[in-house]
Amino acid sequence: MTAVAIIPARFASTRFPGKIVATETGKPLVQHVVDQVRKCNRIDEIVVACDDERIVRALQPFNTRCVMTDPSHPSGTDRVAEAARGMCDAEIVVNVQGDEPEIEPETIDRLVSEMRDSGDEMETAATLFRPPLDANDPNLVKVVFNREQGAMYFSRSPIPFQRDANGPAPAYYLHVGIYAYARETLIRFAGWKPTPCELAEKLEQLRALEHGVRIGVTIIDHPTHGIDTPEQYKEFVKRFKQSGLHRKPATIN
Repeated sequence: MTAVAIIPARFASTRFPGKIVATETGKPLVQHVVDQVRKCNRIDEIVVACDDERIVRALQPFNTRCVMTDPSHPSGTDRVAEAARGMCDAEIVVNVQGDEPEIEPETIDRLVSEMRDSGDEMETAATLFRPPLDANDPNLVKVVFNREQGAMYFSRSPIPFQRDANGPAPAYYLHVGIYAYARETLIRFAGWKPTPCELAEKLEQLRALEHGVRIGVTIIDHPTHGIDTPEQYKEFVKRFKQSGLHRKPATIN
């Protein structure tokens, strides 16, 4: 099954305008994501789905394939779906966030493997809550899944709820926002209207559950996080320079 990684890249950002092409490391932020995906063993093609020619120009020196998409898309998923419509040979589409430069290639490969083995229409990732993360934080999305690793619900509230304070504490799982889709499922998903639970929680994956789509959940040990602010970007630049990778010549595939 052919697997393609599509990276949605939007130029505008409320908290960090133009972050997707920030270049303090010597390459655009989104190019770091591309470089991580290039390390995957189960991805056959990589595409950056852009909304602005400035992104295309920034990525030209790195021989990164870009596809222009409608700038009015309300979400990255809609942008990925538009790009996927033109990729008829792709059977699995992985939506890799354009602001996660430290995404682990193993996570992407595992999602693709699970899709191929299970035949599920969607696959995502989760990790066990560990200190200092707080399950009561509504910015951290929780997921519960069944014995077959199928998602039952996603919520900003702590789920499952511990009714008996003296009883055993439940295990909370943090949802990690990366998705693999069967291409046809992704296109159908993007065409569905927002659903009641989705609108209440502001979580678009609930739209899939409300339509009866099974979402497999892959458990990972080391989640990565997107860059939302200039401060977070500065920390990433510091880690990158400390790693010594900025002194290595760029590899262009």
